[in-house]
Amino acid sequence: MIVELSDFMSAKNFDSSNLSKSHEIAVEILEQRRQNVFLILCSIFIATMALLNVIGITKFIEIGPMTVAVGILPYPLTFLCTDLISELYGRKKANFLVLVGVFINVFVLIVLFLGEIIPSAKVAPPWQTLNLAEPLYLADGSKVQGKIEMFHLIFSSSVGAIFASMVAYLTAQFVDVQLFHYLKKLTKGKHLWIRNNGSTMVSQLVDSVAVIGVTFGAAYYRGDITWAALLALFWSNYLFKFIAAALDTLPFYYLTRKLSKYLQIDTLKIED
Repeated sequence: MIVELSDFMSAKNFDSSNLSKSHEIAVEILEQRRQNVFLILCSIFIATMALLNVIGITKFIEIGPMTVAVGILPYPLTFLCTDLISELYGRKKANFLVLVGVFINVFVLIVLFLGEIIPSAKVAPPWQTLNLAEPLYLADGSKVQGKIEMFHLIFSSSVGAIFASMVAYLTAQFVDVQLFHYLKKLTKGKHLWIRNNGSTMVSQLVDSVAVIGVTFGAAYYRGDITWAALLALFWSNYLFKFIAAALDTLPFYYLTRKLSKYLQIDTLKIED
């Protein structure tokens, strides 16, 4: 059977065109996957930050020997998210997410201050104002008695804690990202657990010192809290984060392995 050269070339061109088109579709799907995963990690990070700001120090709970603010419960997820983004997308993306977190804190503070300075409605639901049976000391050190607006109670309990968490967060997250990539270079991309645990445990030590110091520093100088109580809060805070950092090693390994395959990312070639 004799095949004309023109027919052969035509068939060849058709196949290469189809291959090129299939490759473009595959690249588009892969890029969409990478964007979706990045968006999911950012959403978890942002939701965690928002939740931390909302519940903050409104309640202290006991977990074994630890006494911690309820707002700390979801906080370790922020470090898992930044470590995953550092590993899969690089340092610039992780630093970008940290800055987004700062803007979220600023936005929450602005909304809280607006809610505090704008006059209350004359006609309001009964739960807007709380009747106090006895005098109440607020988180900012002031004393109220008789009645207090619920929003003012939330405001006084949140603003100082949000400012403290913003200072601590900004410092700790940048330490986490920088140390993560330093350890990655030092180990030549090997020993994933070293950079995950090392960066998180050191950065959360920084975070604990900053957040406890800023939140309760003024109360300590006023004599409202003892040095022993301050140390107890610090060690409880850090112990919880230390345990959480150790426990997230397996999820970090699992998610890094699964996502790097799913997204077809060679983590050793990720640029800083």
